[in-house]
Amino acid sequence: MTSGHHFVASLHHTIAIHSSDVNSVAFSRDRKLATASGDKTVRLWDTEDFTELSASPLVGHAYYVHCCTFSPFGTLLATCSTDGKLILWDVKSGTKVATFQHPSKQSIRVCRFSPDSKYIVSGSDDETLALWDVTGKILVRSFNTCHDASVVACAFSPDSSFIISGSSNGDLRVWDAKFGHGKVLTYTLEGHDLGVTSCDFSPRTQVADGGTSGSVTYWLATSGHDNLVKIWEMKADLTCTLVLTQRITFSGHEGTVNFCCFSPDGSLLASASNDKTVRIWDPSTGQQLCVVEGHTRYITSCAFTSDNRLLASGSNDKRVMIWKITTQEDCIDNYKEPQCAPKKEDDHKHMESWSAEEVGSWLELIELGQFKDSFVSNAIDGTELCSLDDKMLIDLGVFALGHRNKILRCIKAAQNKPTITRSTSNVSENGIPDEYLCPITRELMKDPVMAEDGYTYERSAIQGWMDKGKDTSPMTSIPLTARQLIPNRSLKMLIQHYLDSGKG
Repeated sequence: MTSGHHFVASLHHTIAIHSSDVNSVAFSRDRKLATASGDKTVRLWDTEDFTELSASPLVGHAYYVHCCTFSPFGTLLATCSTDGKLILWDVKSGTKVATFQHPSKQSIRVCRFSPDSKYIVSGSDDETLALWDVTGKILVRSFNTCHDASVVACAFSPDSSFIISGSSNGDLRVWDAKFGHGKVLTYTLEGHDLGVTSCDFSPRTQVADGGTSGSVTYWLATSGHDNLVKIWEMKADLTCTLVLTQRITFSGHEGTVNFCCFSPDGSLLASASNDKTVRIWDPSTGQQLCVVEGHTRYITSCAFTSDNRLLASGSNDKRVMIWKITTQEDCIDNYKEPQCAPKKEDDHKHMESWSAEEVGSWLELIELGQFKDSFVSNAIDGTELCSLDDKMLIDLGVFALGHRNKILRCIKAAQNKPTITRSTSNVSENGIPDEYLCPITRELMKDPVMAEDGYTYERSAIQGWMDKGKDTSPMTSIPLTARQLIPNRSLKMLIQHYLDSGKG
């Protein structure tokens, strides 16, 4: 999965077992999911079927759990809390491997493993950064950060050589993680207005001069209370001389951006915000690729699986949502046209030979089941169905022009393709009324438009369909002779009402 495409996020699963805010989510390399909450627990999940692992829940913190993160190999999980403890857990058994505390014993806000698995770093309200030896279970160094505020963000560079830290007063500072030097290597006081909230290094680096005498370039993402996500370029030479330069600013969120993270291959960047959305970006260009909506309160965190196919989001609504991520182009390429005939053991049964009950089933298949009783009570069998015209449909109670046109089109399509079927229902598997979903992407429509075939689609999806040279209706296979798209304002109003009601 690469950037440069528009993406579609489909809700795959919802976890609603936590009794307080979900503050952090994390995936392991083998796709286990960890969720940390204000209810003092951390829970572990198998993403194959979303059953809770036998070691779960992990109970050991006395207060709010702020952060959870897996070790690179997924065998350990680190958690930190307002109780001032950083706990390492054995993922398989759920037992505590080690418990660390800053000398001040103040709240620990964030923790991250080094990519080489040797160390873990933690940031605290005591304005310090602590580096711990995972195997030796000892404090290696405490960095007097000079942040003059809580350290709320930290991350290792992908080669484990450097640590970045960010504070609630908005500055960013870079430290040597390889040799243990205690002095700051470089810093910026203008990271984010009002405070930094998170930071993450891209796994991608660029090495100059074969890596023997030249520099290494790293890319860093940060988020903050200024509603922005920023991409920074950090260049380091062999003398540990660093230059940190801001490259791209991503704007679009309408509230504090609480968290940002790169996908494991560095091709995507996700950000979670108080505006109740997760946004997916192309980190190389700043292009917004997808807006993920579904939570009812602030979104605190997000994480990608190792293959970029799933995205998890945690929220103050006490829920974790897991989303399937795919490109809109894949939705179009893999789309299979719906069929307008009921499936029977006789695969060659023509419409003219359908019973009235089969006609009723067909109406449900084309999502017009509200007219089933009228058709059946008037003994409209297959023969009568084929002879219906516009006036007869009105007599049967089909007063909406769009519904009449749809029935007549589907009759024509079923006569041409009597053996093809597709199962549909009035409500999607996520509980969303089916008419609110784009037939191509199966996502809730934001800009519904009506095409020549009388069906309503998400504008970008049907435009993408036609731009690929497809000149037939996605729903009926009847040729589309015009590319004109008409906004379906009434449906857009219904969808907005549905969202405002809190159901969406």
